[in-house]
Amino acid sequence: MQPRRKWLYVLGIVLVIFIALYILLLLKPIWAPILKILLMSFIPFFIGGFITYLLHPLVERLHQRGLHRGIAIMIIYLVFFGSICYGIYLGVPLLIEQLKDLSDHLPEFAAQYRNWVEDLRHSTSRWPDGIQDQMDKRIDSFEILLNQYLAKVISSIMKLLNFIFVLAIIPFISFYLLKDMETIKKTAWYFTPKKWRKQAKSFLKDVDESIGGYIRGQLLVCFLIGVISTIAFWLLNIKYPILLGLIIGITNVIPYFGPIIGAIPAAVIAVTISAKHLLYVLVIMFILQFIEGNILSPLIVGKSLHLHPIFIIFALILGEEIGGILGLILAVPVLAIVKVAIIHAKQHFITNRSSNH
Repeated sequence: MQPRRKWLYVLGIVLVIFIALYILLLLKPIWAPILKILLMSFIPFFIGGFITYLLHPLVERLHQRGLHRGIAIMIIYLVFFGSICYGIYLGVPLLIEQLKDLSDHLPEFAAQYRNWVEDLRHSTSRWPDGIQDQMDKRIDSFEILLNQYLAKVISSIMKLLNFIFVLAIIPFISFYLLKDMETIKKTAWYFTPKKWRKQAKSFLKDVDESIGGYIRGQLLVCFLIGVISTIAFWLLNIKYPILLGLIIGITNVIPYFGPIIGAIPAAVIAVTISAKHLLYVLVIMFILQFIEGNILSPLIVGKSLHLHPIFIIFALILGEEIGGILGLILAVPVLAIVKVAIIHAKQHFITNRSSNH
């Protein structure tokens, strides 16, 4: 094929792809609701698969020590889900109570916050007009962002509570996945083309080594940070300790930005009580970050990702633009998988190049 015809062929393929994407975009009102229903139906299976991924190494360790696989699964399974169910049994009623109390007292908090803003404006009223106008704009923008953020947080927690009955099937899904893991591996092996099997196995092994320890360690760190913050807020008589601890624990999964996001609700609630409580919250968050950065993360998570902070921050910004909070949570694992894929693609290209020569 001549170079000119080759370029025309490639251009034609690109044009067909763009036309297909445009038609797909026009048909979005038809397929978007169907896709949403399918995704919602698959959520329990995704979560069940994720839990299976977390628990499988523990099951393998017990099995390698001579314990029957079925018994190993039952022990790990009962400890894991038993702890979760007991935590839900104790925590959910208190969480619902605190959410209801927060909802009832929101007008009071809003009034206190408005008084605080008015005091701030009054204290800066003698500043030059340009600076005063900028201050007013910043305060108004902050109020809008704060209201949106709190609304999203409360809405997300309520949605999670509404999904509890749907997610009740997750333990059954993860149990059968753990029980039939070897069968699933064999099925995936036979369905993979022979020429790809060796590369696919090596790729999945490297991905697991890259993100497996990070995910398990990060979840444990988030759990510990959430528990410690809940106890600290409760001891210092800061309102809604379970709700705030839950938010801090969940957002802590996001590197760098997570602690800041998690600290905002606690700081907002504290400042409506007194300046002393705000100081308490700031001290607690500083201590928590010191404990995580110098004790928990180095001990539990380590440096399993081997990613430069610049790349992580870029991935977080991109993830937030694409998927919001969910994008922030998934950004680092996706970046780690992309890194492994690039390394394998480079090795594959070098191997093919050397074999051709």
